Amino acid sequence: MRKKPSDFELQILGVLWGHPGSSVREVRELLPDGKDRAYTSVLSVMQVMEQKELLRREKGKPGTGDRWSAAVGRAEVSKPILRRLTEQVFGGRPSLVMQQLLDADSLDPGEIEKIRELLADYDRSENETNSSREDLK
Repeated sequence: MRKKPSDFELQILGVLWGHPGSSVREVRELLPDGKDRAYTSVLSVMQVMEQKELLRREKGKPGTGDRWSAAVGRAEVSKPILRRLTEQVFGGRPSLVMQQLLDADSLDPGEIEKIRELLADYDRSENETNSSREDLK
């Protein structure tokens, strides 16, 4: 990735990953921090993000606003951030990251089940990879 997005840029990306093709007004209303920001402030940041190739803009028809989408994927942005956080805060131990997430007050049973499914999928994938390696010997 070209340049690490700022915290505010990450919020905008988060909105657009969930709602591609949004207007500036829609992005402004969906920002997760709930701060009341001027339309022009959000537009200005989004224009800079477009120059940084983090966003793409589709010109709207006359009388309608432009539609914005993320030009980078969630994984492309989140992997380096999570890797750095894991190294710097948790000594490189993903299990400690997971423990911190599991200790969160906001974790509901549906999320725990989803984590179990992801781990099961990971185990299946690893077993298939190991089988393939054994076949090559």
